[in-house]
Amino acid sequence: MAGTSRGRRVTSGDVAREAGVSRATVSYVLNDTPHQKIAEATRRRVWDAAVRLGYAPSAAARALRTGRSDIVLGVLPDWPIQHVLGRLIQQLTNAFAEHELTFLVHSSAQPARPLREIWRALTPAAVLALSEFPEAEAEAMRAAGIEVVMAMHGSARDARSPLVSEEPIGAMQARHLAGSHRRLGYAYPDLPRLDVLAQPRLDGVRKVCAEHGLPEPDVRTVPLDLDGAMEAVKAWLAADPPVTGVCAFNDDIAMAVLLAVQSLGLRAPHDLAVIGVDDIPSSALLRPSLTTVVRDTDTLARGLARRVVDALDRVDAPDRTELPVGPVEDALRVEARDSA
Repeated sequence: MAGTSRGRRVTSGDVAREAGVSRATVSYVLNDTPHQKIAEATRRRVWDAAVRLGYAPSAAARALRTGRSDIVLGVLPDWPIQHVLGRLIQQLTNAFAEHELTFLVHSSAQPARPLREIWRALTPAAVLALSEFPEAEAEAMRAAGIEVVMAMHGSARDARSPLVSEEPIGAMQARHLAGSHRRLGYAYPDLPRLDVLAQPRLDGVRKVCAEHGLPEPDVRTVPLDLDGAMEAVKAWLAADPPVTGVCAFNDDIAMAVLLAVQSLGLRAPHDLAVIGVDDIPSSALLRPSLTTVVRDTDTLARGLARRVVDALDRVDAPDRTELPVGPVEDALRVEARDSA
């Protein structure tokens, strides 16, 4: 076991010499080994020496002592890391830290190292993937001793069902518009790798349209460029019946739609109402300001961390207590502004 002090490697032997005790005593004190009769004054000397030298036990030694590392490996799919995803990663880091776990993130965007190389090198306590990954990979992790493998979206055997559902987001968008619009459109992203998020959100819009007796939503792929967004807006307005309200996959796409509306000499929400998702900082600065669905990522992060910790506790429990089934808490609300 070792730490560092002023660029020099600090060992348990250094702590022992500083405290005037044996290495075994240092190990017993720092590891809080049970059934060892060590005087309180000796314990204080060891801890004082460790603090003075800047000693910290290595992660490998800690894993040997506890039988588990303190690392939770977060696996990011090849998604754009924008404001909300970055915020979620930070809040997951904080939430796991409250449970004395370290959240490390690996992006699967090419040309990243293969995931298998990463988890073999880290031997994490658990793996939390933000998207689905092959069950064969999950089985290989479990065979290597990583018993807790979960996926936020998609499938993982331990989770029983997706930990986070995107369908309520689309449903909330559609309910906000359905009372005053005859037909809704859906602005779909032009990145196929986002289908795991976009498709369930669209399903939520479809369900609400059916509940309100509205036609199927008119789905258009909207790229983040003005020409493509203008083509989508023109198609929505030319539909029969015309689309008067649009649910956008996220705020970026909603902004593209709003800019297209303005470029065509039209007004939102008079000619076309638009609602986004994520409440990114610039959404309130637009004119008109963007109505959007806000996700409480702090609550979501704490729920995900709690589910992972509960699963780790279940692994250690003699009776293998069953995990809760279903999504974690995901608080949503509409931030109503001028665009819808």
